[in-house]
Amino acid sequence: MATWRSRGLRGSTLEEFINHTNEIYRENELALIQKIPTPITPINIDKATRHITLAYFDQKSTVDYMGVVQGVPVCFDAKECSTDTFPLSNIHLHQLDFMAGWQRQEGIAFFLLYFSARDEFYYLTYDLARIFFDRMEAGGKKSFRINELDQDYFFASRPGTPVPYLEYIQRDLDRRAEDAL
Repeated sequence: MATWRSRGLRGSTLEEFINHTNEIYRENELALIQKIPTPITPINIDKATRHITLAYFDQKSTVDYMGVVQGVPVCFDAKECSTDTFPLSNIHLHQLDFMAGWQRQEGIAFFLLYFSARDEFYYLTYDLARIFFDRMEAGGKKSFRINELDQDYFFASRPGTPVPYLEYIQRDLDRRAEDAL
């Protein structure tokens, strides 16, 4: 059984930025996206602070966020990386399998990557993530470098919208439409 111990604020800032962006999208009726909590069972709780200090995961999580954007089902996972090399160990097969099923149902699945050293976001399509993962499973590299990514899917935070990812969902939809022709 997997256990979890607090590692401070690891990843929480990225989630806070995405949650804030999702709230803005909801208020403007552009999208309705929710954070999906990972079910845990607490083992140790610090009685003074009432914080969980040790817990185990009840089940494997799928993705961090699910919802709908202008009638299109959307699911995505948020990942943070401090270098220009993203380790594929941060993506799990059960997540990719879930995303594959989501896309078979005509939804959009992707990863929002945050390269913290560069202060840049990247919209990683499910298809490209799958290519990298399959390459690893075939004995190839266990990571991908930032220079392997399509420059058109990098973006920065904007005033008022910390993680403006809707434009990249549209690019993903446009690419799919072109591929279908």
